[in-house]
Amino acid sequence: MEINIAKSAGFCFGVRRAVDTVYKESVKKDVYTYGPIIHNDEVVADLKRQGVGVIHDSAEFRSLRTGTIIIRSHGVPKAIYDEIADAGLDVIDATCPFVRKIHRIAEKESGEGRVVIIVGSNHHPEVEGIMGWCQTAPIVIENQEQAEAVVAEYDTDTKFTIVSQTTFHYNKFQYLVEFISEKGYDVNVFNTICNVTEERQRETRELAARSDAMIVIGGRHSSNTQKLFEISKKECSNTFYIQTSKDLNMEDFRNIGILGITAGASTPNNIIKEVHESMAEMSFDQMLEESFKTIRNGEVVQGTIIDVKEDEIILNIGYKADGIISRNEYSNDQNLDLTTVAKVGDEMEAKVLKVNDGEGQVLLTYKRLKAEKGNKRLEEAFNNKEVLKATVAKVLDGGLSVVVEDTRVFIPASLVSDTYEKNLKKYDGQEIKFVITEFNPRKRRIIGDRKQLLVAEKKAKQEALFARIEPGMTVEGTVKNVTDFGAFIDLGGADGLLHISEMSWGRVENPKKVFTVGETLNVLIKDIQGEKIALSLKFPETNPWLHADEKYAVGNIVDGKVARMTDFGAFIELEPGVDALLHVSQIAREHIDKPSDVLKVGQEITAKVVDFKKDDRKISLSVKALDIPRED
Repeated sequence: MEINIAKSAGFCFGVRRAVDTVYKESVKKDVYTYGPIIHNDEVVADLKRQGVGVIHDSAEFRSLRTGTIIIRSHGVPKAIYDEIADAGLDVIDATCPFVRKIHRIAEKESGEGRVVIIVGSNHHPEVEGIMGWCQTAPIVIENQEQAEAVVAEYDTDTKFTIVSQTTFHYNKFQYLVEFISEKGYDVNVFNTICNVTEERQRETRELAARSDAMIVIGGRHSSNTQKLFEISKKECSNTFYIQTSKDLNMEDFRNIGILGITAGASTPNNIIKEVHESMAEMSFDQMLEESFKTIRNGEVVQGTIIDVKEDEIILNIGYKADGIISRNEYSNDQNLDLTTVAKVGDEMEAKVLKVNDGEGQVLLTYKRLKAEKGNKRLEEAFNNKEVLKATVAKVLDGGLSVVVEDTRVFIPASLVSDTYEKNLKKYDGQEIKFVITEFNPRKRRIIGDRKQLLVAEKKAKQEALFARIEPGMTVEGTVKNVTDFGAFIDLGGADGLLHISEMSWGRVENPKKVFTVGETLNVLIKDIQGEKIALSLKFPETNPWLHADEKYAVGNIVDGKVARMTDFGAFIELEPGVDALLHVSQIAREHIDKPSDVLKVGQEITAKVVDFKKDDRKISLSVKALDIPRED
C-alpha cells in the first residue's frame, strides 16, 4: 500500500498560536477559555487535565471574582470584550489574525452603511463572532437558496460587502459571490478564506482524486474538517472520517493500492502520526504478500510488437505470457485496421487490464494509458494555472468542446467570454486560449475557462489606458453602444460616456440618428472619476462663441431658424450652439399676443442684432427694427 499524507494536514498557524497560548497560561490559577479553544475533543480534554476551564457564556464569567479569560481562535463579538472588562477579569486575545482581519472589515464596511453578507455556517462560533462586529444587521448565507432569498428581499441599489468564514469551501464561496454580483448590486468582495484552508482543500481534492481510499482526521464538530470530508468524498467514495486511530477499521483498507491521509486545522500532529503508523504496519503486511507477484493489474509495461492483425496487437512484455491489445483497447474507431498504425518490431507502452484472460495471456490497453497521459498533461496545466491553446472541436448546446492530447475539455457557455454570447457557432474550428479550472477525470469533468483570461487582459488594458490618459486629452475610440441619453465609446481598455449634452455645441434630439455602432471618433476626455470617463465632442477651439462678438455685433443683420417658442418670445438658432432671443414685442410693429400666432418651429427669419452680451452668452434680436416706416 502506498500512503500519502497531505502536506498541509494538521494545525494551522491560528490554531497552533491559540493552543500554545492556552498551554502557556495553564500554569496560572483560574484560567478559562471562552468556548472550546478549538474543535478537538482530545485537545480540550487534555487542557482540562491541566486545569483550564471552559466558559460558554458571559453569565458564567460574571460570577467569577478573579481569573483570566482566553478568547479562542474563532473570535467573539465585540461586546464580549467589554463584558469581560466590566467583570474585572484579565483577557488574552488568541483570536486567529485572519479572523481579526474579518472583524475589522465588517466593522468598517458596516459603519459606512453597507450591508455585510457573511458566507458561512450561521451557528459556527467564528460566524457568530463576525456578526458581533457589524454595526448594521448582517446576513449569513451558505447556499444558493439563501442567496436567492437575499436577492428577492433587497433592491439593486443596496450596497453589499461580502466576507467569508475562514474555513468555508472556496468553490462554493466563489459561486455565491458570482450569483449575487450578477444581479447588479454594488458589491465589495473580500475573499477572507484562509489561504491555508484554500490550500488544504485543493490538496485534499487532488490527493483524493488519485487515491483508492482516504482518511480524514478531525473533531466531529470541526467545520473545516467536515468540509475536507465532503470534498474528499466527491473525489473518492472510500473516504473515512475519524477522530483518532481508535476509530480505524482495518478491514476497510484491505486490497487498497493508494491511501491518502489529511486532517483538519484543529488536529494535533501526534494523532496524525498515530494514524499513519497504524496504516504503515498494515501496508508492510500487504507488500509482503505482493512481493511474489511479477505483474499486476494497472501496471504500465513496455513491450515489443511481435505480431499485428487487423483487430489486435501482440506484445512481448518480458512476462511468462504475451500481452494482447484488442482494437477496442487501442482506439474508439471500430473500423480501424491496426496493421495501418503498428508494425512488428515497434516498441510501445500499454497498461495491464487483466493478468490472465483465461487462456494464459495478459490483456493490455493502449487507449486508456493514452487518456491517462492526456489527463496528466491537463492536471499539470490545472495545478500550474497554465494557459492552453486548442481548436474548438465541437459546439454544444451548453458550451464548447476542445481536445488536448486526445482528452476532451468542456468550456461552459458562461466561461467562453466575458460578455453574453448568444451564438457560439462562430467559435467552431477556431483556436482559443483557456485555463483548466476544474479537473476531475474520474467523473469525466474537466472544465476550461476562457473568460478569466479575457477579464485579465481587459483589466491590463484598462490599467494601461488609465495610466496614459488625463482630462483635456483627445483620444480615438469606437462607438460601442448608442442609447437615448448618449453613446458609449470603447477607448481600448475602458468605455467612456459621450453624453447627449456633449455631442455637439448645438442640440441633439436623437443620438441614434447621429452615431452608428463601430464608427471611429476622436473625442475629448472631459473628466475622469474613478473608473468613469466622461467624453465630449465640444472641442474648445470649435466653440461658436469664440468669434460671436464679430459675427453678431449690435446692428448686424443675421439669418436664423426658429428653434423653440415660449409665451414671451422665440429662440432663434443662428448656428449650432448659438441661440438668440426674439422677444414677442420685437416680432412685428403691430401687437402680437404670442409668437406662435405668426411663427412656427423651423421657420427661417432675418433679424437685426439689438443686444449682445458675450459673458452671459445672450443675444437679442428684432424683426421690427428691420421695418422701414411708411411715408404718409
